[in-house]
Amino acid sequence: MSLVIKFTPDTFTNSPKTNHELSHIARTLRTDVVKSLYLAKSGHSGGSLDLSEIMTVLYFNGFLKYNSKNWKDKSRDRFVLSAGHLAPILYSTLARAGFFEVEELGTLRKLGTRLQGHPGLDTNLPGIETSAGSLGQGISIAIGMAMSHKYLDKTSQKVICITGDGELEEGTVWEAAMASSNFKLSNLCWIVDNNDCQIDGRVSEVMNIYPLREKFEAFGFDVIEIDGHNFDDIKMALSKYEANLKNTDKPTCIIAKTYMGKGVSFMENKYEWHGNPPNKDQTIQALNELEL
Repeated sequence: MSLVIKFTPDTFTNSPKTNHELSHIARTLRTDVVKSLYLAKSGHSGGSLDLSEIMTVLYFNGFLKYNSKNWKDKSRDRFVLSAGHLAPILYSTLARAGFFEVEELGTLRKLGTRLQGHPGLDTNLPGIETSAGSLGQGISIAIGMAMSHKYLDKTSQKVICITGDGELEEGTVWEAAMASSNFKLSNLCWIVDNNDCQIDGRVSEVMNIYPLREKFEAFGFDVIEIDGHNFDDIKMALSKYEANLKNTDKPTCIIAKTYMGKGVSFMENKYEWHGNPPNKDQTIQALNELEL
C-alpha cells in the first residue's frame, strides 16, 4: 500500500471549546506526531502521543495567554517542555496555534531544520521558551521564569512546565521542588506526565519514584491527581491552579496519569515506544486508527 504524507492546513483558535471540539484537535495533534516521526525515521513516539489532551487544553481552550503573531510579547504566559525529547507534540501544537506554517512539521529532525529532535533557542523557532533535552533542567529554568515574573516584574503571568516521570529520577528535580515552595511560587504549575514508562522499562522498576503525591506535598506543593486524557479533569486541575495563583503561596503540581502511545493501539502503554518512530506499515495502521 502506498503512503503519501500530507499535513492538513488547519489551525485552531485559543478559546473555550466543547470536549468534542477538543477531541478533534487532540486527534489532529496525534496525527501530526505520527506523520512527522515517520518522515523523520527517528524520534520519540510514545510520550509525544500521550500529551495530546493536555497540550490541547493548554493552548486551545483559552488557558494560556499568547499571541502567535507577536510571540515575544512580554505579557505572555510561559510554557516550558522540560522533557525536550517530546518535541514532536510541542511542534504540532505550535504549528496548529499559528506560530509557524503547518507544512514545516514535515521537516522534523532533518539537517538544517528549525524542528530539531529537542527544542533549541538557537533555531529561532517561534513559541520556544528555552532549549531542552538534558532531563531535569527545564523545570529549574521554569522556576527562574516564575521568580522573575513574581519578584521582578510583579506580574501574575502563568508558568507551566511539563516533566516526564522518569525525569524525576534526576536529583536536580528535587532541588527545584524545594526552591518552588521556598520562594512561594504560586504562579508555577508543574505537570508530571505520569505514564510509568522510560526508555528501558517501567519507571517503578528502573528507579521507583513513588509515592508521588506524598513527595510533592512534602515539598510544599498543592497536588492534584488527574486522568491526563480526560478533558474535564485537565480543565478542573488548571482552574485550581489559577485559584492558587491568586489565593495561596503554594506552587501547584498536577500529576497526570497517562498512557504512553495513547490513541495508537500497538503503542499504547508499551515502554518500547519511548524512543522509536513507526515504520511504513505501522504508520498506515496508526493513521487509520486516528482517522479524523
